[in-house]
Amino acid sequence: MSRIVECVPNFSEARRPEIVAQIRSAIAAIDGVTFLDQHSDVDHNRTVLTFVGEPEAVDRAAFDAIKIAAQLIDLDHHTGEHPRIGATDVVPFVPISGVTLEECVAMAKRLGERVGSELNIPVYLYEAAATRPDRENLENIRRGQYEGLKAEIETNPDRLPDYGPAKIGPAGATVIGARSFLIAFNVYLNTGDVEIAKQIAKAVRHSSGGLRYVKAAGFLVEGQAQVSMNLTNYRKTPIARVVETIRREAARHGCAITKSELVGLTPQDALIDAAQWYLQLDMFESHQILENKLREALSGQPKSIIPNAFLEATAAGSATPGGGAVAALAGALSAALAGMVARLSIGKKKYASVEAQMKDIAAGADGLRDNLTASIDEDSTAFTEVMNAFKLPKETPEEIAARNAQIQVATQHATIVPLHTARLCLEALGLIHFVAANGNTNAMSDAASAAFMARAAIDAAGMNVRINAATLDDKAQAQRYVEEWKNIQAQAKLRVDQVLAEVEKRAQLA
Repeated sequence: MSRIVECVPNFSEARRPEIVAQIRSAIAAIDGVTFLDQHSDVDHNRTVLTFVGEPEAVDRAAFDAIKIAAQLIDLDHHTGEHPRIGATDVVPFVPISGVTLEECVAMAKRLGERVGSELNIPVYLYEAAATRPDRENLENIRRGQYEGLKAEIETNPDRLPDYGPAKIGPAGATVIGARSFLIAFNVYLNTGDVEIAKQIAKAVRHSSGGLRYVKAAGFLVEGQAQVSMNLTNYRKTPIARVVETIRREAARHGCAITKSELVGLTPQDALIDAAQWYLQLDMFESHQILENKLREALSGQPKSIIPNAFLEATAAGSATPGGGAVAALAGALSAALAGMVARLSIGKKKYASVEAQMKDIAAGADGLRDNLTASIDEDSTAFTEVMNAFKLPKETPEEIAARNAQIQVATQHATIVPLHTARLCLEALGLIHFVAANGNTNAMSDAASAAFMARAAIDAAGMNVRINAATLDDKAQAQRYVEEWKNIQAQAKLRVDQVLAEVEKRAQLA
């Protein structure tokens, strides 16, 4: 089973997209990390990023993101609706698969110690990682916000951090912890009276006598009263129950719900539960969902059937999936072939001297295949972000400036993703060269095919890098992206030639 940890850091910035882009770039630069989502709220002046990966990679990406945020965000000049004490305000680790909550606690402590010692940022541990009962709840740590903490941290023993100095700078403090999955969920009301939102939040949150697994606060966002919530156990307190409670409370104040929104990601089951409740599907079972039934049916079919959905989607005439996604697929196939040749060599007496290395190659190829497969969807997501940015309003100078900034952020992401694909493919070529030189001679055509696929993936990814980089305003950064890809391409050509030379020699081709 893959060891996957989710990290959902919250940053005190949303009004300067270029800053958010630099933080995202720091995360994307770490191999083994897959970026999943960004939610930025201008009124809250807060951005929530979501990424996943192996624990070690997630740990590195979180540290680099905190470091960049500390350099670029000054809390002395920050305003926003949402409470905050730091440039990187909170960093939770969430176990997804093959990782326990206790391991995430250990991650939080390691990261906290490093942030405190290397970045001189005060760090508080919360939730499952908390060192004191009163610090399990984030609200307690964040009470008084940045300004209150700044006034007390040096004199109040209760405000001493778990790691780092008892002194606060413009980057503030950071709260790091481990927790189970939660749903960040906001409900908007048809009133501009924020006091109503605050009263409703008080009625639904557990700390003031409301629903057991709900944390809530009231804010004013885009002229509308908003009830902002964290649902910490959606199975025991379902979304539908929360919404209906808010609906009744709102009616008492003479107003109604206008819309709701998710901040970041949510488990599918939470939405299915809500649909089942509202539609009164008392006899509902999950296999009645078409996609679930198809997945179940296809799982027992020959593997050649599985790619048809991707091929159909590519041929459909929509913008995604496109060339970048296809490049990632070609790279994933290349890694898969490398793993295949390695496994065809394991357990064979003739190749016993390299069996240990072949096992390492197989494991490494599997990791590359997983990362390249993830890049397929990430490339499509990146392009969609660009298209959505172009659809933003442009009626006023402010709207034009915000639209242009978001286009640049999205385009930079769309440049980084195929560049990451090329990096992974170059790494795959190193594995392919080894199996071509030392692996089962009966699989030499597969080794050659792997090299061809990797080269094609790098060339295709490079075209996406060059096209997107050409539209970036930061020409120096754009040139760095293109130069890195050209270097990768040059190395790839050499490695492919080496693979083919081994194949020619060992397969004794006609």
